[in-house]
Amino acid sequence: MKKKLTEDLTLFYFPNFPKKFNTTSKKRYSVTIGIGGNIGDTKKIFDNFLLCLKKDLRFTILMTSPLLQNPPFGFLEQRWFLNGIILLKTDLCPNDFLKAMQRYEKKFGRKRSFQDAPRTLDIDIIFFDNKKIDTKKLTIPHKNWANRESVIIPLKRIKNERKKTESNGGYEWRN
Repeated sequence: MKKKLTEDLTLFYFPNFPKKFNTTSKKRYSVTIGIGGNIGDTKKIFDNFLLCLKKDLRFTILMTSPLLQNPPFGFLEQRWFLNGIILLKTDLCPNDFLKAMQRYEKKFGRKRSFQDAPRTLDIDIIFFDNKKIDTKKLTIPHKNWANRESVIIPLKRIKNERKKTESNGGYEWRN
């Protein structure tokens, strides 16, 4: 199913996007990641990435957003992107979490040729619990997240779903 928001923005609904996975986790940190891609079968890459996260005992997936199709920014001569949000929990510290996500990007063929280049899988740490980090390697919350429709729209859909779930006595959330 798809829902056209504007001429440039369309939400897509698939079996894994959006989806609620787990209601509880004893892991310490709540993490919000943004995923994006525009090379290859992006939806299949996202599904395979979710499968990897599910099998990886370091992570508990809580929920995913619908996927937003949107035009590129920065470098404009490329295909449109699919973007989504994944909420999960982990016991990894932020730097170890970053390394794990960079390994997943590499596993799925991410090449860092230039800023805003086309990519198979881009993983951004939007929020890591309530931490604020500003180092050369890592900035949390993610720089400019609040100005990107590719983050704001899927995040808003997840927040609306969380409110529904919380009112039904479901998930415990800390972001």
